[in-house]
Amino acid sequence: MMDAASLAGLSIAQIERLSTLPPLETRILLCHALGLSRVQLITRSEQVPDAAQRELLAQLLLRRQAGEPIAYLTGSREFYGLEFRVTPAVLIPRPETELLVELAIERLPEGGSLLDLGTGSGAIAVAIAHARPDAHLTALDASAAALEVARGNAERHGVRVEFLQSDWYAALPAMRFDLVVSNPPYIVAGDTHLAQGDLRFEPVDALTDHADGLSALRTIVSGASAHLADGGWLLMEHGYDQAEAVRSLLAARGFAEVQSWRDLAGIERASGGRLVA
Repeated sequence: MMDAASLAGLSIAQIERLSTLPPLETRILLCHALGLSRVQLITRSEQVPDAAQRELLAQLLLRRQAGEPIAYLTGSREFYGLEFRVTPAVLIPRPETELLVELAIERLPEGGSLLDLGTGSGAIAVAIAHARPDAHLTALDASAAALEVARGNAERHGVRVEFLQSDWYAALPAMRFDLVVSNPPYIVAGDTHLAQGDLRFEPVDALTDHADGLSALRTIVSGASAHLADGGWLLMEHGYDQAEAVRSLLAARGFAEVQSWRDLAGIERASGGRLVA
């Protein structure tokens, strides 16, 4: 274990060699603790961190060794080419969710409106708003702490998103959107993954519905028709084995063009359908 005292007198290069973490993780934490870019980390490899930097670095290394996610340690994560602030109040944005962003951008009409349910860090809404400044974005979350993070991310990237605290559709005014998207909690209660890896540190209510993994998805599908314009799309991320069940939910509610899309790993990661009159 590397504490602040054991780091005394060591250069950046020596710390990298002695760290028991994977090299990439060590470099990320070094960059964060020392305030250096990755290029500077290389060009200043013989630099010796000062006492304050050593103390911060030792704490970061210890917390990471205990399993705390890198994103929470550095307070940021890249998503769809943008840097997002993240805290333990929100899920860490993941690459597979970029599929939902791409699907939404493709289907959002010029000057159209979009609702993001359970926005968390705001990653989906902000990424879409950044790519489509012509669109009108509304994002909801039941968590006030999550909305604070999301608002900060919208401001950081200079995009317009209207945020509202709401438990799904409950507090939403009577209005209709061209598109509704959501990455809801879909992990089944008691799933062993909830006690493994990064998930141990993420907000549990954003991961699981504490039921069969489909209850939030059912709520979203059942309420969508009251908030979608005719011909509007509903797009949802879901678990690796839930695509068929989600398609059935959509079909039962009369959605047309019901289908699922695969992520880069070949997993059916998102499903959706179009509302028809």
